[in-house]
Amino acid sequence: MLRNVLHVSKSHTIFKGLATRPACGGQISQGSRQTTLDLTGVYPPICTPFNKDETIAWDKLKENMSKWNKEALAGYLVEGSNGEYCYLSKEERIKLVDAVRSHTSDKLVLCGSGCESTQATVQMTNEMAAAGADAAVVITPCYFKNKMTSAALEKHFLTVADASKIPVVLYSVPANTGIDLAVDVVLRLAKHPNIIGIKDSGGDITKIGSLVHGTEGQDFQVLAGSASFLLPALVVGAVGGICALANVLPTQVCQLQKLFEENKLTEAKLLQHQLIAPNSAVTKQLGVPGLKQSLDWFGFYGGPCRTPMLPLNQAETTQLKTAFATYLS
Repeated sequence: MLRNVLHVSKSHTIFKGLATRPACGGQISQGSRQTTLDLTGVYPPICTPFNKDETIAWDKLKENMSKWNKEALAGYLVEGSNGEYCYLSKEERIKLVDAVRSHTSDKLVLCGSGCESTQATVQMTNEMAAAGADAAVVITPCYFKNKMTSAALEKHFLTVADASKIPVVLYSVPANTGIDLAVDVVLRLAKHPNIIGIKDSGGDITKIGSLVHGTEGQDFQVLAGSASFLLPALVVGAVGGICALANVLPTQVCQLQKLFEENKLTEAKLLQHQLIAPNSAVTKQLGVPGLKQSLDWFGFYGGPCRTPMLPLNQAETTQLKTAFATYLS
């Protein structure tokens, strides 16, 4: 009899345990002992579409989802950094999860449920679970960053994992938070039965390799947080990536992982090199405004950001076009 049932969502039953990961990823797979939520594959942290008046453009979300659903994506991250979650109300955040779930049936829905307080994070996580999320991607609290010691962060994540009705994926994004989850903290947290992985956006391949090595034999999966280092992360044992560029170039980012899985490393290396410039443009260089502008160019709806973020100026638009020159020609 299967044990350790963690959650029954609108679409999946999720278990904690060891399993065999299929190449396609993003599924709940049968293994020799138990079943597990398999995170293998590529996930876009989807942009939240806004109308000109900054209300959520629900019709545009549905249109984007209909196009992404045709790609070989393993699933979606709703309300990652690129979803402008910090500009959304609680009600909007929960409704977005429900909407994305209603627009896809065969892909995983990960939700960014992190809040500044532990109590609010627990509440948000479980309300998103009720809305249909398969797992919660929980960012490090950062407002009082000087007090976010290893002990404080460890207690925060353990409390969330204890209370969460869905599996928890840790989220370390030091460029935005100023906090990098230390390897020793992650390794301790990985022992919790409801913490199943980490999205690491720091880009330190040594760290990613250390996390994979240190959790060998456990049901813990590492996801690269950017397409710029997806291939090297896969080489050292990551199972996939949550990549902003997959919003715009989902076919190419998924192809990169496929080439790696097929051991076509020369082709994979070439594609990885080609993706670095556009990925850098829509992340550390031009951010969400750049990502949304590129969505508009590639047949999706990007639209405006919520203020105070501003649209690209002319020089930035030219910079973005240069970065995407290979794919715009």
